[in-house]
Amino acid sequence: MHTKFLSGKNKLKRLNIDATDINNLVQLKVKEYLTAADLILFLVDSRTGIMEQDKVMALLLKRLISRQSVLLVANKADTPKLRGEIASFYRLSLGEPLPISATNGSGTGDLLDEICKKISAVIPAQAGIPTLALETRDPRPAVLRDGDDITPEIKVAIVGRPNVGKSTLLNAVIGANKFIVSSEPHTTREPNDVMLEYQGQRITLMDTAGIIKAKSKKTKEEFIAKGVAKSKAVIKYADIALLVIDIADATSHQETKLVEEILSNKTNLIIVANKWDKVPERDSKKYAAWLRAKLPFVAWAPVIFLSAQNKTKINQLLDLILESARARRAQIAAAELKLFLPGAARHAPPLSNQKARGIFKRRLPRPKLIALTQTTANPPGFDLRVKSKSGLKDTYVTYLENRLRQEFKLIGTPVKIYVKN
Repeated sequence: MHTKFLSGKNKLKRLNIDATDINNLVQLKVKEYLTAADLILFLVDSRTGIMEQDKVMALLLKRLISRQSVLLVANKADTPKLRGEIASFYRLSLGEPLPISATNGSGTGDLLDEICKKISAVIPAQAGIPTLALETRDPRPAVLRDGDDITPEIKVAIVGRPNVGKSTLLNAVIGANKFIVSSEPHTTREPNDVMLEYQGQRITLMDTAGIIKAKSKKTKEEFIAKGVAKSKAVIKYADIALLVIDIADATSHQETKLVEEILSNKTNLIIVANKWDKVPERDSKKYAAWLRAKLPFVAWAPVIFLSAQNKTKINQLLDLILESARARRAQIAAAELKLFLPGAARHAPPLSNQKARGIFKRRLPRPKLIALTQTTANPPGFDLRVKSKSGLKDTYVTYLENRLRQEFKLIGTPVKIYVKN
């Protein structure tokens, strides 16, 4: 950390620090975390001994901290000889160094005891008092900490190409600049998640690294390749995927690939058209039709137009997440499905999968729909029993799936019908 970043806000303004430079943003974020922490673990290397960087960092900490406690932790003390050579770290004037080995775990128990002692001195122990979910009248959601218990949890992955505003959106939702935002691509290297409570529901939002083409030259870079792989793993884990696109920019083939990844994992989908404030003619119907033309196989996915930078429509997005989660877990009564099937057949009679020409076309019997039964939830799955020698046309199955979404408000969730002949 550079000494200039230890200055106050007014002096930092006079220094004209470039707030768009990723290195400066990291330094400012480090300062923010250090000043907010109740306890700081200062890690040094037992094998190399005291280094010039250690002396500088110790000096910076002394100038920066006011109320915080600092524990000096000497890592890589794997042998008794190395543990005996940590005395040189007393020169940092940060108290007694605690020898540990992250590799074999030695000394970590003593370190944990010291952490508990320091924390209990700052935050009074509340043994036996359960931690409750935060309640607030603020329209923004309350950010939760580990231990708060509100169920069921909704896991939401924020995915998209680099620089479409994923981290900005996450910051807008939680109402704080927790995650670094930069115009430089691949600022987010690995998934970041935060838990919050909204209308009695716990939501875990997971920011992901920008996903790029598999054949891109940048995938050869180790950090970027690992970030993309982790992002894809998050999609498998999530209940809902927020596909963030830059509506001011044209969609690419990468969005199509991302949608395929989401659908293959049976994850709910909400399309977030970000940077809406940069569009000169804000006609939502026109742009929604354009998006559905670009992504016709997910025409059922809801689209929300917003500006993460200006924090517009954040509550509407959270409401949509709750609706989509309820749709994903929906269980439709057998009596309702029994009424649904004849109504759908009257609206559009079932079509045979077999092609017939000439006089045989008239003689080809229509498939008969026997029963529709829900077999799974999260997401909803159905078995459709039909009576037909030639099966049921795929387009008719798609029609029934879309009608189910419309009839029972299955918003943004994949619906699958399995035909049993």
